Amino acid sequence: MKPLMKLEHLVAGYGKVSIVRDINLEVCEGEVVALLGPNGAGKTTTILTVAGELTPLGGNVRCLGLDGNTSLHERARAGLALVTDTHAVFMRMTIAENLRVFRTAADAVVSVFPELASHLDRRVGLLSGGQQQMLALGLALSRQPSLILADELSVGLAPIIVDRLFSVLRAAADGGVGVLLVEQHVHKALAIADRVYVMDRGRISISGTAADLRARVDEIQASYLAGAPS
Repeated sequence: MKPLMKLEHLVAGYGKVSIVRDINLEVCEGEVVALLGPNGAGKTTTILTVAGELTPLGGNVRCLGLDGNTSLHERARAGLALVTDTHAVFMRMTIAENLRVFRTAADAVVSVFPELASHLDRRVGLLSGGQQQMLALGLALSRQPSLILADELSVGLAPIIVDRLFSVLRAAADGGVGVLLVEQHVHKALAIADRVYVMDRGRISISGTAADLRARVDEIQASYLAGAPS
């Protein structure tokens, strides 16, 4: 499989303060890679560095053929989509207005999430959190990305909604898209992932195939407790 994104000995953080160190990680075409760990482990710092919102402090970043000094805008033009728990949609606009802003046909989103079809004229801020996240993910997929970075999509959502979002991510990967899924929920991430990395205090502590790590869930969850900030 062709690598879409690769980190080699990445050091990243804010200003001169490093949060993550010596991270080696890659995502290839057609796979879901889960990046797991407790709050404060460095997952979001890592994904923002991959996206181009943070400049690496050390190591190498290659993303869709671009190096670590390119911006999120440049990476988006190359085929990157970033979806976060803050939804990245215009809350005061209707769904239809968001579609026009993103220059996306309604069918491109509704075909993925038919649940939104009856809400096109509703202001996004009045939708449920799950519907907002469906819209954000649907908009990202409508641009036909090569690589999706999904950061904590499950925050505050009911399990049935999380399963719905994750099934769409899995289907995208089965269609050839690479997915880096940052998550805290071990079981749900393992259910759709191909490979898994677990972060602990800014470093990768466990890695392997999802099939292998399903037998090590207790160990992964213990690392959450060990790595959680006091």
